[in-house]
Amino acid sequence: MRRRNRGHPVNGKSMMTIGCHLSVARGFLAMGRDALAIDATTFQFFTRNPRGSKAKAIDPADIAAFLELAAEHRFAPLLAHAPYTLNPCSADPKTREFALETMRDDLARLELLPGNLYNFHPGSHVGQGEAAGIALITAQLNAILTPHQTTTVLLETMAGKGSEVGRSFQELRAILDGVVLRDKMGVCLDTCHVHDAGYDIVDDLDGVLAEFDAVIGLDRLRAVHLNDSLNPRGSRKDRHARIGHGRIGLAAITRIINHPCLRHLPFLLETPNELPGYAAEIALLRGVYQG
Repeated sequence: MRRRNRGHPVNGKSMMTIGCHLSVARGFLAMGRDALAIDATTFQFFTRNPRGSKAKAIDPADIAAFLELAAEHRFAPLLAHAPYTLNPCSADPKTREFALETMRDDLARLELLPGNLYNFHPGSHVGQGEAAGIALITAQLNAILTPHQTTTVLLETMAGKGSEVGRSFQELRAILDGVVLRDKMGVCLDTCHVHDAGYDIVDDLDGVLAEFDAVIGLDRLRAVHLNDSLNPRGSRKDRHARIGHGRIGLAAITRIINHPCLRHLPFLLETPNELPGYAAEIALLRGVYQG
């Protein structure tokens, strides 16, 4: 199989860094091979059961084999995703403690794969109010971040369902402002989520990115979840669609991946697909990427 130059310039043009969500069930080496088979240069995976708490036992031989494969093919940093069930700003102290211990364990395990990214949903304040939710999320981050960790923790932009925290750039900035080790933090922009939250990435991408830069800073943006949306802008529902099969559309997605403020970032597909569908989307997006 012919391999692309993984993220390095070719004839003055940079190559697209793109991948998708893969299952960790068969281990890291299997995920790496699946990524190569669909022409991906990175991938995302759940650190443990997305609806539960059990983490797969670490196999040192599997990790070593994957790291060798990743170095050979010059993979970009991976994106580890925390389980959906975590709620760092719950009103229930036991739920908050569960989130804290899970995230702390995730970060410890990720040091076996140094230099990667860890993404999580900030949580839902469940009636306590945004300010209280933000304070609880910040407190959790200050409890788990360490000066020597190599993993960068990313806040994900959220659609705003119910009492979700992180629907606006201002809420994410408020969380970041309270974190002591801010150099260990970044943001993952989810295209479906920001669209559903009300940001006009279809007709005013420049304006949205200018607001992001003014509020948070584009230097904090470390990854993009690349998804279409089944819902109209501002619906606050969070329903992902395949690329070009939703309300955002292929033309807008093409502008996003080619925008000078974004095209250097890793793009991770979370669309409703299996491997063949992801392979088709990666081929489609590579075809419209201008470098």
